[in-house]
Amino acid sequence: MSIYDFTVTGADGGPVNLGGYRGKVLLVVNTATGCGLTPQYRGLQELYEKYRGRGFEILDFPCNQFGHQAPGTDAEIGSFCELNYGTTFPRFKKIEVNGDGASPLYKWLKEQKSGAFGGNIKWNFTKFLVDRDGEASARFAPTKTPAALGKEVEKLL
Repeated sequence: MSIYDFTVTGADGGPVNLGGYRGKVLLVVNTATGCGLTPQYRGLQELYEKYRGRGFEILDFPCNQFGHQAPGTDAEIGSFCELNYGTTFPRFKKIEVNGDGASPLYKWLKEQKSGAFGGNIKWNFTKFLVDRDGEASARFAPTKTPAALGKEVEKLL
């Protein structure tokens, strides 16, 4: 099994087969618009602009499980990110990353890379790096800035 076996829901409510990202390096991030780490959107956009032409994509999954820091509809979240941070990378429907309602994608990611504190996601802006073969290659804590991920991304490109 690889990330390409999953279908997720796009911000517009339609299905998105992740097989469409086959052969690309992916950074999968659970995000929030009202979090102290929200300014990382700016760094994520910079990382995206720097490496997109080389086969890199960021997959943004808003998540409201941590302190209700991703309020609003998917459209409102999208507008906020585009207006405040100029984001252009793909954003998907708001999801859960922990518990019984956790997205199958996130269940798989957590199985692949359990993290320093076990399987659960501890906060918004946890990042998973996925290689060109669709395998999770690394997991990064929410406080790891996008700028600090450049060398890790380059290794996989």
